[in-house]
Amino acid sequence: MIFLSRFKNTVLLWLLILSSCGNPGVKDRGKPELSSVQDLPENDAAVVVGANRVEEYLPLLQGKKIAVVANQTSVIFRNTGYEMAKTEEYTHLVDSLVSLGVAIQKVFAPEHGFRGDADAGEHVEDSVDSRTGLPVISLYGPNRKPGEEQLDGLDLVVFDIQDVGVRFYTYIATLQLLMEACAEKGIPVMVLDRPNPNGWYVDGPTMEPQNAGFLGMTPIPLVYGLTIGEYAKMINEEGWLENGIRVELQVIPLQHYTRQTRYSLPVRPSPNLPNDVSVNLYPSLGLFEGTNVNAGRGTDFQFQRYGAPFMDSTAYDFSYKPSPNFGSKNPKHNGERCYGKDLSGYPEISEVSLQWIIDAYMHTLDKKVFFNTAGFTRHAGTEKLQQQIEAGLSEKEIKDSWKEDLELYQKIREKYIRY
Repeated sequence: MIFLSRFKNTVLLWLLILSSCGNPGVKDRGKPELSSVQDLPENDAAVVVGANRVEEYLPLLQGKKIAVVANQTSVIFRNTGYEMAKTEEYTHLVDSLVSLGVAIQKVFAPEHGFRGDADAGEHVEDSVDSRTGLPVISLYGPNRKPGEEQLDGLDLVVFDIQDVGVRFYTYIATLQLLMEACAEKGIPVMVLDRPNPNGWYVDGPTMEPQNAGFLGMTPIPLVYGLTIGEYAKMINEEGWLENGIRVELQVIPLQHYTRQTRYSLPVRPSPNLPNDVSVNLYPSLGLFEGTNVNAGRGTDFQFQRYGAPFMDSTAYDFSYKPSPNFGSKNPKHNGERCYGKDLSGYPEISEVSLQWIIDAYMHTLDKKVFFNTAGFTRHAGTEKLQQQIEAGLSEKEIKDSWKEDLELYQKIREKYIRY
């Protein structure tokens, strides 16, 4: 490796600290705690995220004016093993690059903000990061695509955000609009890849073009089974940027990651996805976002329960009252008794399950209050799903209607699978 001389000592020290660094978020039930990559069995090393591969990308940043698209998940890990990371076990990518003398000009922040403390859907203002003094430009405020003037003077934009592999999770829309803006401006994009915690399966209705928006911009299923780096390549190569333009794209890949890797997120990817159970159930319970049913927001079990005051109390032995908390300043049915189900102990699933939304609709006393039709269509990507639920179709009948689209998508997806 060749580094500019004025960075040499700092870089070598940093790389020493990060030596053999992997992600402590790998989940492997039943194995003993392992303290370093050297302790791991052959072919069973801990996942190394793109951000940890400093020696691969740092030389490509030196001497350039860059911007970083980042949030609280944009971290470099210091330890390896199978235990969840603790605060002192990682450093933020932006803080680290600043300390290494990289010429960061600004940070672009997605939904929930740069440090990840804004509510879902909450307008995020431009600001100045108190830790680094860098200007933070919101991509979840007045504009969701960087303006031409906001990219002036940049040589490269680095994207590093942990995704969860669900189409209506807005970080992939931010990625697509960023790539589009950079392509129009002739600025390269670098994606530091991270694992997809729902990456081992593909399921759900496919986005229809007439329903495309920030909750789904491309014709992909609800769960699309790619890492964020693989998805970036798909966007680029399939001509899904406006007018079919392409951006100069480089992906810093993962190490020791496969489709079967179960990945436990060490950093909460957004305020209302606190743990593995919520991430696993999010593709299914996230559909409640387009209804008037509370999906655990305003509790400590976000996307691990559901309920509403208008559901039949005699059908359930579980109830709860949402109240304002971190990430949910005004949850649905704030302070009201909600009747429904607790799924916090539910085993891992490998599908988009419709059993819960069908159950909730069936036990809603006044069906007219259940759906927020426009919102549900944006989340589902199609009007058909609401119509099918209202018509009383079974889960199997509904999922059978997805098969043809899923088969077509799988043929596209196969071209971009790297791991």
